[in-house]
Amino acid sequence: MKNFISTRNGQAPLGFHQAIAQGIASDGGLLVPDFELPHLDIRNMTGMDYVSVAGEILAAFAPEEDRETLVGICRKAYGSGLFPEDAAPLRKVGDVWVTELTHGRTCAFKDMALSVLPHLMRLALDRSGEDRKVMILAATSGDTGKAALEGFRDVPGTAITVFYPSEGVSSVQKLQMITQEGGNVSVVGIDGNFDDAQRAVKQAFSDPGIAEECRRNGVFLSSANSINIGRLLPQIAYYFWSYLSMVRNGAINMGGKIDFCVPSGNFGNCLAGWMAREMGVPARRFTVASNPNDILTDFFRTGVYDARREFFKTCAPAMDILVSSNMERLLWYMTDKDGDRVRALMEGLRKDGYYKVEGDALDRIREDFRAGFLTEEEIKETIGKCYREHSYLLDTHTACGYGVLERLRREEGDSVPTVLMSTASPFKFPEAVLEAICGEKLESAGAISRLEQVTGIKAPLPLKGLENRKVLHNRKIDRTEMAGFIAASVRNK
Repeated sequence: MKNFISTRNGQAPLGFHQAIAQGIASDGGLLVPDFELPHLDIRNMTGMDYVSVAGEILAAFAPEEDRETLVGICRKAYGSGLFPEDAAPLRKVGDVWVTELTHGRTCAFKDMALSVLPHLMRLALDRSGEDRKVMILAATSGDTGKAALEGFRDVPGTAITVFYPSEGVSSVQKLQMITQEGGNVSVVGIDGNFDDAQRAVKQAFSDPGIAEECRRNGVFLSSANSINIGRLLPQIAYYFWSYLSMVRNGAINMGGKIDFCVPSGNFGNCLAGWMAREMGVPARRFTVASNPNDILTDFFRTGVYDARREFFKTCAPAMDILVSSNMERLLWYMTDKDGDRVRALMEGLRKDGYYKVEGDALDRIREDFRAGFLTEEEIKETIGKCYREHSYLLDTHTACGYGVLERLRREEGDSVPTVLMSTASPFKFPEAVLEAICGEKLESAGAISRLEQVTGIKAPLPLKGLENRKVLHNRKIDRTEMAGFIAASVRNK
C-alpha cells in the first residue's frame, strides 16, 4: 500500500487520493511517501514522449489501477495545444543547457505541475467519494497564482482563492491575476509579503474557527502550493525529460552524470529534482540559486537556516521568500525520516526564527547541494551579458541561476555538463529585462512592446494586451484579516 505521512509524525497514513485532496498534513507538516522513492530505469524511457514520461512518474506513486487514468490526465494537461509538442525543450546557451519550462498557458514553470493538479484533484475527489466542495487556497509570489487560477478555472466542485503580496509581484504578474476570468476564482492582494501569505494559508488548515465553518457548509480546504504533494510529483517528470533530452542532443551518453542548476524560492522545484535523482536520473548535484534574499545560500553553506534578516523586494519576486516550505521535506529525508527531529526544527523556526542542522544530515546536504546568489545589479548584468553574447533572453530568476552557475564554475574549475531549469518568460518581467538589455526604463505594456522591438523576439500571446483586459479582482486586505476572509469565503460557497 502506497501511503503518505507527515514530516512531523502526527498524521495517520493517507492514500494517494486522500493526500492530494487534503493538501497538507493535519499536524501542520507536509505529506511525504511512507515508502522508498520508486526507482525507474531511465533507459526504458528513451523512446517516450513527455506525456508518457510524466505518466510513468505519477503512476509510480499511485495505485496500479490508476495507471492508464494518470497517463490520460497527462495527455489532457500537456496536449490539446496547451503546450508545444516538446513541452520542455532543451536549448544550448553558451556552455549551459537550458530546459525551458515556460511554454504553458501562463508562461512560467508552475504550468508544468498546475496543468496536472486540477485533474489529479478531480480524480482524488471521485475516487474517495467526496461530495463536499473543495476550496483551494494558494499563496503566491507571482507565478503560482496565475497558473493555479488558470488550472482550476471552472473545474466542477472546486473554488480557488489566491493571495498575493499587492506590492510584491511584477506588473505583468499582477495583471495576469486581477484580470482572471472564471466563476469559481477569487484573487486577493494583501498588505504583506509572500511569507505572510504562505503562513496564513498554512494556519488556515488548523484554524478551529475555519474548520467549524467548513463543517457547517460542506466545504473542505486543500492547497495548490507545492505544499500539496500533488503539485510536487508532476515536477519530477521534467528532470527525467531534461536528462533524456541531453542524451538525444548528444551532450552526454546514457548513464553519464550531469548537474542541475535551479533558481529557488520555496524550494519545491529543486526538491523535485533531488527526488528525480533518487528515482533514477544520473545527476551528481544541484546548484541552488537565489537573489538578495539569500537565506538558502547561507543554509547550504553553514547548516543554519536563519529567517531573522532583512527582507528585500527585488526584480526577481518569486525568490522574495524567507521561509521555503519544501526545505521541511528535504530535512525529513536528510535526517533519515526522523519526524520528531523535523518537528523540533520547524518549531524552532516558528518560535526563534531559525534552526541549525548538524552532523550526518548536514554532510549529506553539502554532498548533494551547493548554492549562491546574485545582487539585483548582478541579475541585470547577467541578462545583458547573456543576450549580447548568445542572443538569448533570460528572465530575472533564470538569470540568477545562469550567473551563479558561471561564478561557481569559474571558482571551482567545474566542467560537468549542467542543465539550468528556466522559470519564466522574460516578458513577465519586461521592465527589468528591458533595462538590462538597453538601459531604457518603461512600464509594463510599453516595456513589452519595446523589448520586442529591440530584440526581434515576440512576446508570448498570453502576455500581450493584458492592460486592455477588464480588472475583475481588486480586493485588498491586511495580512491579519486573511483568516477571517477565508472563513467568510467558506460561508459563501
